[in-house]
Amino acid sequence: MRYQPIEATFYIRNRAKFVEKLAPNSIAVFNSNDILPTNADGTMRFRQNNDLFYLTGIDQEESILVMCPDFPKADMREVLFIRKTDEKIALWEGHKLTKEEAVAMSGIQTVKWLEDFDSVFATLTALSESIYLNTNEHLRAAVQVESRDARFITSCKQRFPLHSYRRSAPLMHALRAIKEPEEIIQLQKACDITQAGFRRILSFISPGKKEYELEAEFVHEFVRQGSRGFAYEPIIASGRNACVLHYIDNNQVCQAGDLVLFDVGAEYGNYNADMTRTIPVSGKFTKRQRDVYDAVLRVMRTAFTVLRPGISIQDYHKEMGLVMQSELLSLGLITQADIDGQDKDWPAYKKYFMHGTSHHLGLDVHDVGTMYEPIQAGMVFTVEPGIYIPEENFGIRLENNIVIQENGFLDLMENIPIDPDEIESLMNDRG
Repeated sequence: MRYQPIEATFYIRNRAKFVEKLAPNSIAVFNSNDILPTNADGTMRFRQNNDLFYLTGIDQEESILVMCPDFPKADMREVLFIRKTDEKIALWEGHKLTKEEAVAMSGIQTVKWLEDFDSVFATLTALSESIYLNTNEHLRAAVQVESRDARFITSCKQRFPLHSYRRSAPLMHALRAIKEPEEIIQLQKACDITQAGFRRILSFISPGKKEYELEAEFVHEFVRQGSRGFAYEPIIASGRNACVLHYIDNNQVCQAGDLVLFDVGAEYGNYNADMTRTIPVSGKFTKRQRDVYDAVLRVMRTAFTVLRPGISIQDYHKEMGLVMQSELLSLGLITQADIDGQDKDWPAYKKYFMHGTSHHLGLDVHDVGTMYEPIQAGMVFTVEPGIYIPEENFGIRLENNIVIQENGFLDLMENIPIDPDEIESLMNDRG
């Protein structure tokens, strides 16, 4: 296995926490993701369903978890179904999990082949009143492809129309929002790999390098250190490209005097880092670039202290908007008249800072979690303020990942260079 897996005790605890939230006489089902096609007979690399992974640690396609905690026979209260392998599959696709390996990985003692699912599920369902089904309920999800979960919802309701159906997603969102120590270790590893990639870039970048050459340096370092690669499509945006928030073409030449914005992160064991840095292509900031950089850094450091237990994300974003407003006034980008005449639904500061300051982070880069309940200790967030000035042909965003604690925070990226003097020093001391 490319990454160091979490011990089975972690997944045992996760299932216990989920089961505590179920109604009496319930059954819950979690499906793996599909292997998605590309063209002809091509497929994308498999990426496990994060809820199934969170509950089992199983990182293999065609897997199903069934939990029926009130079933009379104890050995049937949680059952894992995995794909049955054979010599042909081993020859063409490689090793697949044995039942014994699945038991060791998940802590689930009853593991069966997928071909037994229909009969076992019928038996369990006969003594259940409610069926919990899973689906993607992320607030920003735009689901256009029918998933394995969606197909199962349809078939299950056709087969068992008289049961009461309930949603697993709200329960999983609440559980996954609070990270356990084992998850923090995986996230820290992803951040450390990201750090190695960024330091590699600092000694590589120079005028004339293409954005995709920088992308290649990152992925080289990520994969070399045990990551499967980028946690998301990387943004390598030089010059005015940095003012396109989701710029992923990465095909332009880095020009002398410009800045280049990197929004990249390594994946490790299905957990994700999410870092942004902005550095001068020539190794030194101009005065204007430095002034804007310092302003963004001050907003970030303020955000670290505002993002705390008890505040809601909505109130936090409003407070950070006022902090950014003050910085933009000082930079001469907006005026008091702009503020006095602003639309309350689109404040003046949004001309230069149009996105939120933070989002949940974990198994998903934009991880699940509440958007309206108070923040709690154990949650992990990005902190990513930015100022984008198209008329000056540059944008600056900085981003670290932090763990919320009862008193303060843990910065998972505290060792990734961010001080502008340190960045210039590292870029100009290349041995």
